[in-house]
Amino acid sequence: MQRSTGAKRRDFLLAAGAAGASALAPAAWSQPAKWPSKPIRIVVAFPPGGLTDAYARHYAEFLGARLGQQVLVENKPGGGAIIGIDFVAKSPPDGHTLLMTTSGTVWQNRVLYTKLPYNLDKDLTPVVFFPSGPLVVGVPEKLGVTNFKEFIAYAKKNPTSMGTYAPGSYPHMVADQTNRAEGTKIQAVHYRGEAPMWVDVAGGQTQVAIGSYQAFNTVSTRGVRPIGVTGSYRSPKLPDVPTLVEQGIEGRLVALEGGLPLMAPAGTPEPVLQLLSRAAVDWSNTPAAARLRESFAIPNKPRNLAETRKDWERDVPVWIKLAVDLGIKLD
Repeated sequence: MQRSTGAKRRDFLLAAGAAGASALAPAAWSQPAKWPSKPIRIVVAFPPGGLTDAYARHYAEFLGARLGQQVLVENKPGGGAIIGIDFVAKSPPDGHTLLMTTSGTVWQNRVLYTKLPYNLDKDLTPVVFFPSGPLVVGVPEKLGVTNFKEFIAYAKKNPTSMGTYAPGSYPHMVADQTNRAEGTKIQAVHYRGEAPMWVDVAGGQTQVAIGSYQAFNTVSTRGVRPIGVTGSYRSPKLPDVPTLVEQGIEGRLVALEGGLPLMAPAGTPEPVLQLLSRAAVDWSNTPAAARLRESFAIPNKPRNLAETRKDWERDVPVWIKLAVDLGIKLD
């Protein structure tokens, strides 16, 4: 007898959770006699600019000073972050090559793509999770809408596109969820990072976008209006702008907060992972980190390796289920 779709979905989620847990298990290798023995490379799966790149560069500077070794940031954008992720996933697990990307590219992508050149459950392991804070929903002021429900009404009557910073990203999922829940036909337009996305919102080529406060703020004086923020709390920089939850937008997605994981190839020695994680936590307590969070309106800090692993095991199945339920396929 053929099993129900719900049963198959439950099996998939259980399998994904089990595989993810195995990938998080501490590496059995001992720390090399000398680490680092050469420059460390942090591969950013997005173009320069934006929050992902900013976190990578600030962390790299701090880590390099702590280790007395050069830490380089290399941007490898393209393919919805697949190019950068693939490079790191296939790199030696020796602690000299790391990945900075968005949570969606290593969480939802395992179900959004039918085939990937790497296994997200087995080939990478999290080191630290940098919070992104509430994301801003912005529209051109000339649209004449002041909140998300008014935007939905607009989208039901007019051709509408939503800018995203990558296929399968948070705004892409919000666009799809809105279409399914409201009967709109919002088209997701994928940009190579946030900067060109917000420029097109300011120019009116794109009717809405969702992204970091700092990137939004570059066009806030150019006729772009914030009509909401994602997550469970308001942005410290936009205290008068209600969350989508406060506006009565249903669906668990709009209440969730993604982030920016720093990852290493699976099998990287546990002592190296611990050192990399401690450096991120220590950096988060510096004045430079405080200034970065202030600029991007991020109130919370990254957590240590053990806490990161617990959060990962808790959150990844939730995001996978949302992607499965929405049914988005990118290939």
